Amino acid sequence: MKERVQEALNKVRPGLQADGGDVELVDVDESAGVVKVKLTGACGGCPFATLTLTQGIEKTLKNEVPEVKKVVAV
Repeated sequence: MKERVQEALNKVRPGLQADGGDVELVDVDESAGVVKVKLTGACGGCPFATLTLTQGIEKTLKNEVPEVKKVVAV
């Protein structure tokens, strides 16, 4: 599952990098379906970071890896 999550993150990464940010995979809890990520660069302090996390990253991960139930920024 961790490999599929990383592949899905690689799909959203170019959009984040275009705005000067990025996302790092911190942890995958397969039993709970929770993915922990860290927003870096411009995304780390952006007022739209929560929106990016839920509408961009979480939505993509849930579509690509159905076992994902929630994405949390750490």
